[in-house]
Amino acid sequence: MAGENEQEAAAGKRKTGHADASSTTNSSAADGPAADEPAPPPAEGTRERLPLAGVRVIDVGTFLAGPYAACILGEFGAEVLKVEHPIAGDPMRRFGTATKRHDATLAWLSEARNKKSVTINLRQAKGVELFIKLVSKSDVLIENFRPGTMEEWGLGWPVLHEANPGLVMLRVSGYGQTGPYRRRPGFSHIAHAIGGLSYLAGFPGETPVVPGTAPLGDYISSLYGAIGIMLALRHKEKTGRGQIIDIGICEAVFRQMDEMAAAYGLFGTIREREGSGSFVAVPHGHFRTKDGKWVAIACTTDKMFERLAEALERPELASHTLFGPQSKRLAARDEVNKIVVEWVGSLDRAEVLQRCLDKEVPVGKLNSIADIFEDEHFKARRNLAEMESEGMKVVVPGVVPTLSATPGRITNLGPPLGDATYEVMRELLELSAQDIAALRQQKTI
Repeated sequence: MAGENEQEAAAGKRKTGHADASSTTNSSAADGPAADEPAPPPAEGTRERLPLAGVRVIDVGTFLAGPYAACILGEFGAEVLKVEHPIAGDPMRRFGTATKRHDATLAWLSEARNKKSVTINLRQAKGVELFIKLVSKSDVLIENFRPGTMEEWGLGWPVLHEANPGLVMLRVSGYGQTGPYRRRPGFSHIAHAIGGLSYLAGFPGETPVVPGTAPLGDYISSLYGAIGIMLALRHKEKTGRGQIIDIGICEAVFRQMDEMAAAYGLFGTIREREGSGSFVAVPHGHFRTKDGKWVAIACTTDKMFERLAEALERPELASHTLFGPQSKRLAARDEVNKIVVEWVGSLDRAEVLQRCLDKEVPVGKLNSIADIFEDEHFKARRNLAEMESEGMKVVVPGVVPTLSATPGRITNLGPPLGDATYEVMRELLELSAQDIAALRQQKTI
């Protein structure tokens, strides 16, 4: 979700707790482990050894689209200052499953990790002045409000660029900074619809479904944002000049739609919902096993289908006269799928997996989150990282990607509101203790 026009404010004191900074995650030896060996223990790296050490990022957005890019940068050494409203902070603190930390849901703990919280009221002139001073001492600014909101606060690009000519500014919104939809509110769910993804989700002739409950558009747009920031920082190294990165969540989703634009442009082809199958391959879908579980099987080439036929102990199925060529399998889609459905349904999942793997057929379990927690591969790859926050042991996704020499790390989960305000005001902005006290009294910070 992209941020709305205002930094949300709600009264009430909030109890906060710090995450255990001793936990770290996801690393490997310089040459990497052997394929059948577990990943080595995480390196005890410090921020100074990481590739983004020395880069300061201001994250002034709300929720996830954009701020997740800051999370990624923080995992690889950037100092991330999360600027929030001094009373309530980012609304994401209250989005998702509640915890005993009154200012933090599980979503906040997971996706605001590696950040420091600094409270500044951008609706006050003094707050705007402080923010500009902070921008002048930073490298990257990330915001995700509706286009025009930063300008309404007196924080448009001309002002910020003048304060810091080398500033890299990531702007994420539902539809981008230009175009007729630019001022519409942006949410991942709407971006999935506008970008073409939701139209494909579901079974033929039925109501399109939500393509998973995770806000993929927010994550995808943030990944593009992180890439854009890296490119812009590289340009800054060469020229000393910053620039704006403009991303619409819906266009980030649309960029994932493989050949659909080309197919429609050339042939007028409109891809429809295909359930768990694929128009380019068969068998390619989800199949229920005898014990009521599910597996995914993908046969995108003739060789893969030949291996599957061997796993079925029916090698003749892969002959040229039956279903060996892809074209014949596609023409007999229902018949081929029926054969696989019956075979999978006659065996328990463990046996289906073993027979397919023995023949090198692409196969996998349809994992629930409970399955993932027990999966030996996720454990070996350290894809689950356990952290502590106010007596809670919280498991979050590990760092991706894995770098052999400078692996990323998690220093803390989503921070308490304002945990670094005094530090930033005193040490970075060089304000006196008396000035800071006055700003607090005025509710500027």
